[in-house]
Amino acid sequence: MFTRRKNVKKQPLVEFESEERKQGKTVKAAESRTKRSASKANDSKPHTSKKAKKSSNSNVPSHLLHKKFTVNAGHYDITPKDFPKNALAIVEKLQRAGFEAYVVGGCIRDLLLGHKPKDFDVATNAKPEEIQKIFGRQCRLIGRRFRLAHIVFGRDIYEVATFRADHSNHSSDKISKVSEEGMLLRDNVYGTLREDAQRRDFTVNSLYYDPKHNLIFDFFDGIADLKAGKLRLIGDPVVCYQEDPVRMLRAVRFMAKLDMFLDKPTDAPIRELAHLLKNIPAARLFDESLKLLQSGQGFKTYQLMRQYGLFEQLFPVLVPFFTERNDSNAERMLSKALNSTDDRIRDNLRVNPAFLFAALLWYPLREKMEVLKNEGGLNSHDAMMLAANDVLAESCKAIALHRRHTSVIRDIWALQFQMTKRSGKRPQQTLEHVKFRAGFDLLVMRAEIEGGDLVELSAWWHEYQFSNDAQRAEMLKAVRNLPNFAGEEKKKRRRKTFRKKKPAKKATAE
Repeated sequence: MFTRRKNVKKQPLVEFESEERKQGKTVKAAESRTKRSASKANDSKPHTSKKAKKSSNSNVPSHLLHKKFTVNAGHYDITPKDFPKNALAIVEKLQRAGFEAYVVGGCIRDLLLGHKPKDFDVATNAKPEEIQKIFGRQCRLIGRRFRLAHIVFGRDIYEVATFRADHSNHSSDKISKVSEEGMLLRDNVYGTLREDAQRRDFTVNSLYYDPKHNLIFDFFDGIADLKAGKLRLIGDPVVCYQEDPVRMLRAVRFMAKLDMFLDKPTDAPIRELAHLLKNIPAARLFDESLKLLQSGQGFKTYQLMRQYGLFEQLFPVLVPFFTERNDSNAERMLSKALNSTDDRIRDNLRVNPAFLFAALLWYPLREKMEVLKNEGGLNSHDAMMLAANDVLAESCKAIALHRRHTSVIRDIWALQFQMTKRSGKRPQQTLEHVKFRAGFDLLVMRAEIEGGDLVELSAWWHEYQFSNDAQRAEMLKAVRNLPNFAGEEKKKRRRKTFRKKKPAKKATAE
């Protein structure tokens, strides 16, 4: 599970610690100098309070103050060269301004596992306003619930967060606020490095890298958990999930992505607390759904979400289609769409979220269409338009699909019906549609699931799009007598009846 990077001779962590003790003379000397200077100051000054004594520790460098929690990053072949220059520049600039600053979180975890990190976040004791003052126009402050700074380098954005402390220590609603269910509505209580580590979710994410001394701060045995392949929450799991229910989604995402398992206390409360996700803003859940389903392990993540009762909270419109054997058409579509997405990500191909959602929601749309056609006597086009409105509106209550995605979803759905019309100029118009390829891919998936007329229809369109003009003309001749819609007979046109015009009345002279 825990893989070292190549060309590095493996050494037990215990041996490394003994080596550190061999080199500890300089550290002890620095500590003794710090103590002597502190004792001299105490002799010359009157009795100080505990609060003042605590503040004196802030003058001690963190790599000395938290020495027993530090690990030499070089032991795992991690050096400043593994980090982007811009991330290191942010840390260095904050440190030059007199603040603590470290690269933090998932990037350290991924480097330890031998993976290539995507994001490099920074944690500091500088407050958001102080960060903005240091970086000027490069800095944008965002967030109300959790105040953050974004440092912009061209197209790259780096997230810089201020150390957090326990929110229960502050009574002001403007700084910290908790809902009746225990969810943190606002969390801007600032603290120290150690307090910030305790406020993180999982031990494997509570790792801080100091590029100046090439050290990793590991306060909660995150490296040991990585070696064991274990995901463990910091603190009481029930309280952690209540404070931020999205942590349940993060748990299953890391399980699938990193091939890890949850320890029993972290695992136990999830099924009971899954309903708390309904309290999360739909816009945030949409972002989380993309991370879950487009991680390259989307199908495995989906299976875990079903296991823990989390998928139903994000996609309630699919619940009526779930079966014990997972063999309904909707469930088979879920499997095909997610496995296809995983394959594209592995092949470094572009992934369109709109196509994924169009596939996931196709069978709820079809069922709604049939109800409208049977009860309202609507034609396929009108029924599809109304059904699309209902299904998308219901889905947006849970996950706020962006308008740019819903418009594409509607196009992909509409193409399913346009592709059944193969006469005159319609096939060429359909082929020229900007979303034809996505619509065709969904048609192929439907044919693989349902069979029947859809198999012939998908094969016809596959051949048509790669044929020349003469071949297409022959194909159009061959389908003139086929049904207008797969499984639906071609409707006869009614002849127009023309009424005879009454002769105009002659004008009478007065």
